[in-house]
Amino acid sequence: MGIFERYLTLWVTLCIVSGVALGSLAPGVFGAIAGMEVAHVNLVVAVLIWVMIYPMMVQIDFSAIREVGNRPKGLLLTLVINWLIKPFTMAALGWLFFRVFFAGWVDPVTAGEYIAGMILLGVAPCTAMVFVWSQLTKGDPNYTLVQVSVNDIIMIFAFAPIAAFLLGVSDIQVPWQTLLLSVVLYVVLPLVAGAWTRHRLERKDDGARLSHFLRLLKPWSVLGLLATVVLLFGFQAETILAQPEAIGLIAIPLLIQTYGIFIIAYGAARWLRLPHNVAGPACMIGTSNFFELAVAVAISLFGLHSGAALATVVGVLVEVPVMLSLVSITNRTRHWFEAV
Repeated sequence: MGIFERYLTLWVTLCIVSGVALGSLAPGVFGAIAGMEVAHVNLVVAVLIWVMIYPMMVQIDFSAIREVGNRPKGLLLTLVINWLIKPFTMAALGWLFFRVFFAGWVDPVTAGEYIAGMILLGVAPCTAMVFVWSQLTKGDPNYTLVQVSVNDIIMIFAFAPIAAFLLGVSDIQVPWQTLLLSVVLYVVLPLVAGAWTRHRLERKDDGARLSHFLRLLKPWSVLGLLATVVLLFGFQAETILAQPEAIGLIAIPLLIQTYGIFIIAYGAARWLRLPHNVAGPACMIGTSNFFELAVAVAISLFGLHSGAALATVVGVLVEVPVMLSLVSITNRTRHWFEAV
């Protein structure tokens, strides 16, 4: 495990603080960056997210999908949690907290945007960071690869319809054209580019060239992640400093959702008698979010300074420390699965 994964919380925290500080000191710079848009897509954010996503997509070996039939229960758990439970519980919690519990503290328009941001997080199962969580829980890397590959294929077809349905149920107008453009830009194209790159490199030798290429890409992926965090918190600096209570209000349902989904998934994994090295990554995939996609879509749909964008940024703030706590729980309860 590299220095980035080992001190992940520290790096992300430093970038969050740096982003808020820079955004408050130089709002004009971030305003200029925010204005670099084409068809509601911020070009700088799009480039940084591609820098993050592309190396991850190159890692995905779709030939591994042939092995799904060997141990189907772990994959079934991931798919049920990701696509039949998590999006709908996230939408329900968002509605419950911002339309009922916090209705007196947040105006209806802003509340709707917060709910939209939460929905976008809920419909985007984790992809990039899954490999980190899997490694930290001593998961089976090949099986994790299968889970990620299948989820990414499903995401191409399911993300937009489920997001549109839940946004519509929450009485939020859905700009279908922008939503579909975001899926193509941030899921389909990186996936195709990654698969094409992997295919070309694997044809040339026994995998040595692919391994070398991935080692070269890894620092750029890390740089893209950290730069994106700085940029996102810089965009939201004024809101964060002026309304710190908004961060707390958004974080509460996100925390409940994250720990609640983990409890459901982990309990189901034990009931299904999955081995620990499959159960751990399966639960991590279902619990964490593909926040890069959620942030990008929120910005495209609602704007850089919207409540939806803020909600997805709070998702970044919450995710890393929470997921590390769940990694600790998963490792401490390994004996639960050795006995099943």
